[in-house]
Amino acid sequence: MTTRRLRDGRAGALLVALAATVLTVTGCSGGQAGAVTPTVTVEGAQRVELRYAGGVVEGGVARIAIPAGSTVELVVASDVADEVHLHGYDRSSFVTAGATTTLRFVADLPGVFEVELEQRGHPLAQLEVS
Repeated sequence: MTTRRLRDGRAGALLVALAATVLTVTGCSGGQAGAVTPTVTVEGAQRVELRYAGGVVEGGVARIAIPAGSTVELVVASDVADEVHLHGYDRSSFVTAGATTTLRFVADLPGVFEVELEQRGHPLAQLEVS
C-alpha cells in the first residue's frame, strides 16, 4: 500500500467520523423543533404542558399542532420567575420560580406563534394553529 493511499484512507475515515459527530451533536442539541401532541381535557380544551428547568425546556423546543377554533390551556412550569408570553395573540402570564401558570385562550388566528420566557428571551415552544 502506498503512502498516498494510506493518507487518503485516513482522511476518509476522519471525514466519516467528523460527519457522525456533527450529526450526533445537532441531533441532540434541540435545534430543530420536535412534534408534541396536546392532551384533550374533559371540557375539550387542547392542554399543552411545558416544563422549563435548569435553563432548558424538557423535551426541547417543540412545534405543537393546534386545531383552529380550539380552546387552549397552555400550562408552563418553571424553576425561574419570568413572564410567559404567547406572541401573535399577545397573551402573557407571570410564573414564579417553582410554580406553574396557565394561559387559556381560543386559537382563532392561524399561523405559527412562539411561546417564550419574555425577560430571558428563551423560546419554550411554537404553536402551529391551522
